[in-house]
Amino acid sequence: MWKNWLPAIMMLLALFLVVGCETKKTYTSATDSPTTGTVNISVDESFKPVVDELIKVYEGSYEGTKIIAHYKPEAECIKDLFRDSATRMVIITRGLTPKEARYFQDTINFVPISDKIAVDAIAVVVNAKSDDTVFSINRLRQQLSGAMGYKQQVIFDGLSATSTVRFAIDSILKGKQFDTGVVRAVKNSREVLDYIAENENAIGIVGNSWIGNPEDTAQLRMLKKVKIAFVKCETCSDSPYVKPSQFSIMSKRYPLVRGLYYILKENYNGLGSGFVNFMKYERGQLIFRRAYLWPGIIDFNIRTVKLNEKLQKD
Repeated sequence: MWKNWLPAIMMLLALFLVVGCETKKTYTSATDSPTTGTVNISVDESFKPVVDELIKVYEGSYEGTKIIAHYKPEAECIKDLFRDSATRMVIITRGLTPKEARYFQDTINFVPISDKIAVDAIAVVVNAKSDDTVFSINRLRQQLSGAMGYKQQVIFDGLSATSTVRFAIDSILKGKQFDTGVVRAVKNSREVLDYIAENENAIGIVGNSWIGNPEDTAQLRMLKKVKIAFVKCETCSDSPYVKPSQFSIMSKRYPLVRGLYYILKENYNGLGSGFVNFMKYERGQLIFRRAYLWPGIIDFNIRTVKLNEKLQKD
């Protein structure tokens, strides 16, 4: 009689084996926590100074942690998020698009979380000997498109794939492309500053965190070789020319401003989650402020008001 049940028994055994193998394939045990372990992150290279400081403070607070930052152009960071299973977080200048969120939902069954953690500016820099220190958005647009000729080169941290290039195309050129006869690419933000320091007739476009911190000794040394230019406020009633600073970023008087975002591909409370919470709250936000970025959690709307000349008496 047991022979009649043999086919059913064999099918059940085969089913258990399949389920067991599938469980081993998809289940990954957590090997880290907010205060222990190692995590790999990919970071937009234009934010290296401030992210280095964030990591230094976090690892100093939790000795059992190791955050390995790979500094790359923004597009390469996004590729790491999609293709590299070891990369659990990226820090770049945008969040996930709806299309990207759907992709993750379909492939890994959850959507990585993302949020803005700081606000940065794009600085226009010139050689320390240059008297050409006043710009407008229209002038930058004309120079990048080649309409002002080829006497001055404009230097970027790459001709494609970087967040600074994307910002210039989206926010200055309004979707149009550079004139490659006037725009020159170097490898990274540091090389932009080095090039401007050595070439009097050139303009550099670089993330402000590389040059806008007056408490950073390396940046102070560089400010003896380059100048940060003024850019016209397009929305101010008095149309002033302003430099990037915490106040001009916060008040939106400086026009070349962008957000800094994290995207975390971690669906448990691991080291990536711990580092995100650190960046989002008091200690991390103070580091952003000390680096002369504007904290991303705080946002103000600036309004122009007119005060009465005389106070009404009670």
